[in-house]
Amino acid sequence: MRDRAPLEWRALGPALLRALLPAACALCGGRCDGALCAPCQAQYLGRRRPRCRQCANPLPHDCGADGGPCGRCLARPPAFDATVVAADYAAPVDQLLLQLKFGGRLALAPLFARLLRDAVLERGDVALPALLCPVPLGPRRLAERGFNQALEIARPLARALGVALHPALAARVHDTRAQSRVAPHERGLNMQQAFALAPHAAALLRGRHVGVVDDVITSGRTLGELAATLKRHGAARVTNLVFARTPPH
Repeated sequence: MRDRAPLEWRALGPALLRALLPAACALCGGRCDGALCAPCQAQYLGRRRPRCRQCANPLPHDCGADGGPCGRCLARPPAFDATVVAADYAAPVDQLLLQLKFGGRLALAPLFARLLRDAVLERGDVALPALLCPVPLGPRRLAERGFNQALEIARPLARALGVALHPALAARVHDTRAQSRVAPHERGLNMQQAFALAPHAAALLRGRHVGVVDDVITSGRTLGELAATLKRHGAARVTNLVFARTPPH
């Protein structure tokens, strides 16, 4: 009996902590057990829409769940082979990403990973990658922020998918300007030769399927440059696993 009491108290600990310090939903502010309440998740993150298999841009609703590549990807195929996203980067979901990236609300990263895992498993045409590589931040931005949001999402995502995570596989060689602050026609130039891979990368990548993890995809230039770098070092296939997609303007 003496041995059972501590186990029972330990089991009660998380419930008591939630009762004393209840979490607030990141969108509506209501009381909930996690980062997002069930009604907000169902309303804003519960819908799936047809998307381009390659870049995840939205397609007309009559295209079906797997609408094939969009016209842009047919005309100028990107270096990556597929993209899976969980949501559109639009209000109010964009506020969740801003809270993580600029507000340091790291508790949102496991939520993003769970929703992204669900999106991956729902895609019947995308095989699981052999390893995950988060998009790296430049040294200055990493020092300013204190963490890499892509890595924070990749850690729980790797566990959820049962895929090996290689956080130091890629490095950003120089501090590029944020793509959101660069004119669309300059984004490709901004990302040229932005990434370098670790010395052991070639042996690790040869003939393998790599999953690249990030928080948001907008133009796809960052992910395209990293995918091209991975393929130059032997990767056979690159799939982007990104929480949100900025809809085209």
